[in-house]
Amino acid sequence: MDILVPILTMAALGLFFSAGLVFAYKKLRVYEDPKIEIVSEMLPQANCGACGYSGCRAFAAAVVKGEAPPENCPVGGEEVANQIADTLGIKAGEIIKKVARVHCRGTWNAAKSRGSYLGISTCFAAHLIGGNKQCSFGCLGLGDCVLACAFDAMYMSEEGLPVITEDKCTACGKCVDACPRSILDLQPISQEIIVFCRSEDRGPIARKVCKNACIACGICVRACPDAIILENYLAKIVDFKKIDPEKIPDIEKCPTDSIGRLKKENER
Repeated sequence: MDILVPILTMAALGLFFSAGLVFAYKKLRVYEDPKIEIVSEMLPQANCGACGYSGCRAFAAAVVKGEAPPENCPVGGEEVANQIADTLGIKAGEIIKKVARVHCRGTWNAAKSRGSYLGISTCFAAHLIGGNKQCSFGCLGLGDCVLACAFDAMYMSEEGLPVITEDKCTACGKCVDACPRSILDLQPISQEIIVFCRSEDRGPIARKVCKNACIACGICVRACPDAIILENYLAKIVDFKKIDPEKIPDIEKCPTDSIGRLKKENER
């Protein structure tokens, strides 16, 4: 009996705790729709966050729950969106291909230097002390955006400006977030006219520190008043669709070449 009592006690306790675990499992378990795993496997697993979620699996869960459309994965593009839509029995929306664009022509020769920068070789660090150029809005040329790109879709030119490789760009937006000067954004790849400047300085000051800066002369605005405005001494395209193709030559009369066709920029 001295041995039997402890054995029976331990057996009873084991049975009690086992029953408790079974009860807890049934009450506390989180059900996951098996479609989430299926959709997740269709995604490129880039986990770039461009969809607005922490990773591909989180995005898959949102799509299955109807909280996000399948076309919100820019890396997967139209093919992946259609696969997901077919699997879930829904319709994918229109996908507009976007790429990163650089809004600065402040090359080492065009923008006046403030002095030699000898600090930490990042745009973020240089920006904290004012940068190495007199223009406080222009590209710092240290390549934070290039380092942030996980798809090898950017490189720094010899002139000190980032260059986008369109066929590799997935519009994930990492380069946009990495730039402390906000000279990068995502635009439809079909958009031809670009403002290549972010300076909000008055014309005389902007022209003094960079020969390619927007000086708010208004030539482009007069050419397409419904599509282009001046805001904070800077030309801004408010409606790409209202740009009259016949007026593009007038837009390109810009004296500082700070607005014009992207195709023309690529030919430089």
